[in-house]
Amino acid sequence: MFHALASALAATEIGQKLALTAAVAADWRADSLDWQDSTPVTLACGRPLKPELVPHRQVLQRSAKSPEGRARLLHAIVHIEFSAINLALDHAARFRGMPKQYYADWIGVAAEEAYHFTILRERLQSLGHDYGDFPAHAGLWNMAERTSGDVLARMALVPRLLEARGLDATPPIQRKLEQAGDTESARLLDIILHDEIGHVGLGDAWFRRLCGERRLDAEHTYRDLLTTYGAPWPQAPFNEAARLAAGFSAAELAALAHPD
Repeated sequence: MFHALASALAATEIGQKLALTAAVAADWRADSLDWQDSTPVTLACGRPLKPELVPHRQVLQRSAKSPEGRARLLHAIVHIEFSAINLALDHAARFRGMPKQYYADWIGVAAEEAYHFTILRERLQSLGHDYGDFPAHAGLWNMAERTSGDVLARMALVPRLLEARGLDATPPIQRKLEQAGDTESARLLDIILHDEIGHVGLGDAWFRRLCGERRLDAEHTYRDLLTTYGAPWPQAPFNEAARLAAGFSAAELAALAHPD
């Protein structure tokens, strides 16, 4: 299993990465992957030559009022979904000795992220652009690298922090798209939002389980990790309904919205 995951993660050509991710998911469903294999593998994240990766502040603002602005906005989301494929593959490939369900969860997420990438890329292509046409940033993967030594920190600071920001950002983006008349793109984001609640929820569940195993208070540990890693503090206003569905408590959301 770990060799198959590493191969999918390392693939640089988009079609190959999608095909290998689908193959891993199919082999898992067929129960033909050995999740207890101890053979070491080298993990490297493969990406196509484009898009050019630049610092976050150098990515142009993406107004939905113009056709190019909508394309840039969609491109940014397509890039997030491509990064999310790699993140889920890495979650599963990097951390050995986890329960079988852990691998089932993240292999399933990788397949769903590949689907999200595909439908949003097709929408972007219908607007006359393709993935790679505009610069993007690598914020999600940078945090994955920083948390590569601890699965608890990974669950906290990638799905539960950075990916959870998408729960907050998606409804305002949908409103902008709808105001610009792009109801089709807004509709696709309904699919993304529904599934991402589940993905963040998996990160939350595994984070809380790992905290329990280490006898740590989950919500205090989460805030401590934000500080320890210099991670961006979650910014209100939150999509409270989505975050509550993903496992955050009302008390935690209040504490994050009004830090001491």
